Amino acid sequence: MKTERVTLLTTPEFKTFLVEAAARECVSVAELVRSRCERKPDADAAIFTSLATELRAAVREANVSLKSGLAEAESVMAELRARRQAAPVADARKTPARKRRKTAGAANA
Repeated sequence: MKTERVTLLTTPEFKTFLVEAAARECVSVAELVRSRCERKPDADAAIFTSLATELRAAVREANVSLKSGLAEAESVMAELRARRQAAPVADARKTPARKRRKTAGAANA
């Protein structure tokens, strides 16, 4: 069997993890990495992979929906601003708020 060398750069903490995991399994770090990489995923891993795929699709769909909703809200806000700017400016003395205060003040007097 012909072999090739692979150099792996890791943090000191990850190297310690690999060395300790290999020692627990009584194998070298190289054998630990080979066995973990060659291992077939079990049923739980397959389920998690499937769920992760579904979750990513749902998140993409939610983002599209959110962007669409925000665009629609911006459109409505722009329309309302345009209507407000196009409407004639009411005399401040005749606004409903001033009328209510005058009426309330007269009733209390």
